[in-house]
Amino acid sequence: MAGSWLRPSPLLCLAVLGCLSQARAGPKAPKNPGPARRQGPARRPHLVFIMVDDQGYNDVGYHGSHIRTPVLDRLARRGVRLENYYVQPICSPSRSQLMTGRYQIHTGLQHSIIRPRQPLCLPADAPTLPERLRQAGYATHMVGKWHLGFSRRGCLPTGRGFQSFLGSLTGSADHFSFTNCDGSDACGFDLHDGERPAWELRGNYSTLLYAHRAKQILRAHDRKRPLFLYLALQAVHAPLQAPARFLRQYGSLGDRERRRYAAMLSCVDEAVGAVVRELRDRGLYRDSVLVYSSDNGGQPLSGGCNWPLRGGKGTEGVPSPRTEILFNIDPVSPRPGRPSPRTLRAGFGIWDTAVRAAIRAGDWKLLTGRVGTGTGVPPDPAGGPRGLGRPGEAHGPAAQVGLALQRDGGPPTRRELSGRRPAVVRALLAGWPATTRPPWPPGTPRRPPGRPRLHGACGAWQGRALEGGAAGPRGGAEGEEEEGRDEEL
Repeated sequence: MAGSWLRPSPLLCLAVLGCLSQARAGPKAPKNPGPARRQGPARRPHLVFIMVDDQGYNDVGYHGSHIRTPVLDRLARRGVRLENYYVQPICSPSRSQLMTGRYQIHTGLQHSIIRPRQPLCLPADAPTLPERLRQAGYATHMVGKWHLGFSRRGCLPTGRGFQSFLGSLTGSADHFSFTNCDGSDACGFDLHDGERPAWELRGNYSTLLYAHRAKQILRAHDRKRPLFLYLALQAVHAPLQAPARFLRQYGSLGDRERRRYAAMLSCVDEAVGAVVRELRDRGLYRDSVLVYSSDNGGQPLSGGCNWPLRGGKGTEGVPSPRTEILFNIDPVSPRPGRPSPRTLRAGFGIWDTAVRAAIRAGDWKLLTGRVGTGTGVPPDPAGGPRGLGRPGEAHGPAAQVGLALQRDGGPPTRRELSGRRPAVVRALLAGWPATTRPPWPPGTPRRPPGRPRLHGACGAWQGRALEGGAAGPRGGAEGEEEEGRDEEL
């Protein structure tokens, strides 16, 4: 099992703390201040959280990538690079944690993403970040990908604390037509302005459309009121599509997926630059905290590259600046029956090692379940990823234990140490059961009644008809075009 234990969910994140730099540059206090004056309430910063989808650790200029990201590179130089920052391995669990501050075992999203026809969403009794911020006086707006359920009106972004919303409710719509299919028998239009299908915006490229709406929000915002803007771009998630002018920048790349992926990321970089310029032009930048993050690691089979880290989207790892952190805990096993004696024995009778989970405590990192046998994907000299192997190679046996040592925020050692340090394994395993109670039951309903083909668009179907949906066109997902399309705004 040597070399198979390290399966990180590589991520990149940077934060630009404009308001903090302004505070540090403020005037010095006078030597004789006199009687103390009552100060007014501190100014609350504007919060701009930009989440990109499936960007790899190596897919940014300041990590040495050949993909051109001058805006992100400049923000990284002037801001704070969070190089020891990890989230969940797939989309819905990561987004649920951002919105609620809870591990997905407490929201029922510990197994997978929310599919378009599943009547699932965040639990109604779980307060969300925008709800709390609205209570604190913030204006809250969302633009982009939701992917946290939409079967009821209360599940929509506007039902969970956002005052406005433009974007997609599912996980991977066409970037130009906004059509998404859940199997061959259920395709629907997935671009919504509030609760209304925005048919008139078809043909726009998603990244540029979302950046344009973000700029409109910033122009209309009252500077005196704190703002929370959540810009969740669908790029660089598949389908791999980009406007022609960005594809032309990478015409020399031989790998088709990598070329499209790079073009999409350069478009993301341009969009981030447009939002930053608007913040500056409106006088909001110096009072803002701007965070740029990926929801999980890159997908190597769709052009992403996480080198020198190992693994990618859908794999586990837990480096974190916290003293202790749990990752992808799944105590509600989807397998029928009880854990086998063999998997419990491997966990010292404490933990079922067939469950995919991980924990980081101090310098130690422990993983169980399908730890995997895949390796990282170093960048190819010609510009494309190599060493991908077969898709099934990254899974490995169903029940494993892997222990690694990681110090000072650097990469973990490449030696598997569970056999040499059983006491450490036992101590880490002992901490898991107490943290997994009480979990929220996983959402695994049978095929629900949602049928986008009945009303033309994805949208809330439980308890009411979709407003305006019947008038829209119907059809399947559009194919990708090698030379790209022109964006429309």
